[in-house]
Amino acid sequence: IIAPSRELALQIEKVFKLMGTGLKITCCYGGHKREIEENNLIDAPTIIVGTPGRVADHIRRGNITTSSIHTLILDEFDKSLELGFSDEISEIIEALPALRKKILTSATAADEIPDFVGLKNPIEINFLDENATKSEALSLEYIVSDNPDKLQTLYQLLCYLGNRSAVVFCNHKESVERISLFLKEEGVPNEAYHGSVEQRDREVALAKFHNGSVNFLITTDLAARGLDIPHIRYIIHYHLPHTEAIFTHRNGRTARMDNSGTAILILSEEEHLPDYVEDKIQLLELPEAKDLEAPTKTKWTTLYLSLGKKNKVNKIDIVGFFSKIGQLKAEDIGLIEVKDFATYVAY
Repeated sequence: IIAPSRELALQIEKVFKLMGTGLKITCCYGGHKREIEENNLIDAPTIIVGTPGRVADHIRRGNITTSSIHTLILDEFDKSLELGFSDEISEIIEALPALRKKILTSATAADEIPDFVGLKNPIEINFLDENATKSEALSLEYIVSDNPDKLQTLYQLLCYLGNRSAVVFCNHKESVERISLFLKEEGVPNEAYHGSVEQRDREVALAKFHNGSVNFLITTDLAARGLDIPHIRYIIHYHLPHTEAIFTHRNGRTARMDNSGTAILILSEEEHLPDYVEDKIQLLELPEAKDLEAPTKTKWTTLYLSLGKKNKVNKIDIVGFFSKIGQLKAEDIGLIEVKDFATYVAY
């Protein structure tokens, strides 16, 4: 299974393990120790999930026995087959001589499938009901900023929303860093998240956002796919998405399962709503800045422990340690995430 991002590959691995099939799955991605993956590949797993670059690297090194692989899945294929991944995807496909089935999955379709994928008489399975109306669980709103920079408008919006979780989408890494710094200087805790952030820092940012240590994640479209965090209440489009597909994936981070959510577009006076935004979108008018208060700090703090699954540590061990040594009650301990060599505890 090929996924376009580390986070999505890890999510697939996590969900598969929760299914309890008893089948072995190994996850391979950049920023993860290659030696660990090589050891996991010695006893061949039933399923390998990974990012294009790392999977191609293992194939070159002979760590993956390609002659026995009969099924290839390209998840989020409209992203996986973009130019940045095409060379590696092509290399992987060419290295799999026994392929009998190729499955391409995504919530949005690609304009065309490159020839190197080698699809022959494909069957399309579409789970969308053409007669169905758009989800009533997702509300759409927009704000008009009187300043092209939009920073002050975003700050006022977050003050207005209070401490409800929100993901702020930008089109550029530099914008993410600038917005994150501005908000921190205004006393609004947040985490920056984009492709140039080191893997460990990305992991920390997601852990803190997931466990409620911070309520605002400032990000590029890296987080538009594979970010599966429950109860995200707001999606804020600081920059307008370039395409309807990006708009769809961004909004898909909220109103998941049976939850409701709201997507808010911030427009400058020179910008217009994209054609693909439905007419029922509502104008949101913010109170005056003087009538707003900055969001208060959340009740949770994240503690990092340099031990994880590979050190034989589990959640029960962590709870026992904090209860006995730290004298904490059960209600004082929040979400615990145990990674391979690290653990994040909200308390």
